[in-house]
Amino acid sequence: MKSWKRTLALALSAVMVVGLLASCGGNKTTANSGAAASTGSAASAGSASAGEDVGDPVNLVFSIAAVPTDAHGMAQKTFKETLESISGGNMTVECYDSGTLYGQDTEHDALKNGDVDMIYSSASWLTDGSPWVSMFTAGYVFQSYEHMTKVMNGDIGKEVFQKIADEQGILPLGAFYLGTRQVSLTADKQIKTPEDLNGINLRMPNSDAWVFLGKAMGANPTAIGFNDLYLALQTGTVDGQDNPLPTVKSAKFYEVQSSISLTNHLVDSVWPTINVNTWNKLTDTQKGWVMEAVEAARKTCDDQNLQVESEVQDFLKEQGLKIYEADVAAFADHVLETYLNDPISDSWDKDLLAEIQAMA
Repeated sequence: MKSWKRTLALALSAVMVVGLLASCGGNKTTANSGAAASTGSAASAGSASAGEDVGDPVNLVFSIAAVPTDAHGMAQKTFKETLESISGGNMTVECYDSGTLYGQDTEHDALKNGDVDMIYSSASWLTDGSPWVSMFTAGYVFQSYEHMTKVMNGDIGKEVFQKIADEQGILPLGAFYLGTRQVSLTADKQIKTPEDLNGINLRMPNSDAWVFLGKAMGANPTAIGFNDLYLALQTGTVDGQDNPLPTVKSAKFYEVQSSISLTNHLVDSVWPTINVNTWNKLTDTQKGWVMEAVEAARKTCDDQNLQVESEVQDFLKEQGLKIYEADVAAFADHVLETYLNDPISDSWDKDLLAEIQAMA
C-alpha cells in the first residue's frame, strides 16, 4: 500500500478509537457564488423590508421518497409551513412524499431536468456526476452526529455543495441527520465482524456507491428501491437491510425482521437539494427565506432523529428484536482498507479527508 494510505489508515484508526471511547432545466448552470452561503446558519430573512425586491410569487414542487412519518418527511412539512409563513404567501410549496411523484431511482433526473424543484439527495446519489463525492459515501468517515453536522453544515459543506452545483446543476442546501446506519436481518443472527456478512444478501439503495459500501462491509449487496424494501424483506428476496434505527421504526421494518447489529457504519444525512435554474430565478430575499425554512426543517429532522435514537432500542426490543453489538473497529479497518485499495478512492481529496477526520 502506498505510504499515504498507511498514514491515512493510521490517522483514521486513531480517530475511530477516540470516537469509540467518547462515545417534500437540464442545462448545467453555475449557481451564484453565494448560493450556499447560509447553509450552516440560515439568515433571519423574516418579512421583506420596505423597498426590498421580494420578486414574483413562486411555487416550489418538493418530491421525496420518504414516508411522511420519517423525520425528514416531517421536515418537508416544516419547510413548507415555515417558507409560506415567513414569505407571507409569496412562496408556496407543493409537497409529495412516499415516492408518489418520483421514486428514488428517477427523482434525480427529474430534478436535473427541471421537472421538479426540490428533492432529498445525498452523497451516494451524486457520485455519477461527481465521482469525488464518493468520499462521503464511505463508511466511518464521520464518527458522530456532532462530527457530521459540524462538517457538512459548515464551511466544508458549503464548498462541497457549491462544487456539486457547478458540476451537476443541482444545489444541496444543507445536511439533515438521517441517523446512524445499522444492519438488521430477518434471521436472528449476530453480525460481529465483516466475515459474518459473508453470503448475506443485504439490501442497499440502487446506486453504485451504495452497492460498493455493501461489498466493503463484506455482504452480498442487492439493490432495491426503498419503497419496495418492506416487501423484499417480507418475501425473503433479501436477508436484511441497513438503515438508521428511526427508519426501522417509522417504516415498520421491525414487523419483518428479527435482529439488529449495531455496526454504526455510516452517520447518514440527507440533503434538501434544489434545481440551480430554480434557485437562480429567486431574488436574494426569496433565497434568504428558503434558507431560513431549510434551517427550521433541519432542526425538526435532527431533533426528532436524535430523540428517537435515544429511545428506539427499547421499542425494538419490545417488538421482539434482538440487538447485538458489532466490533466497530474491525468493520472500520476493513471498510477503509477496501475503499483505499480500490479505484473508487482515486478521485478523493485525501487532504480534505484527513482534515475532516481531524475534526472528530
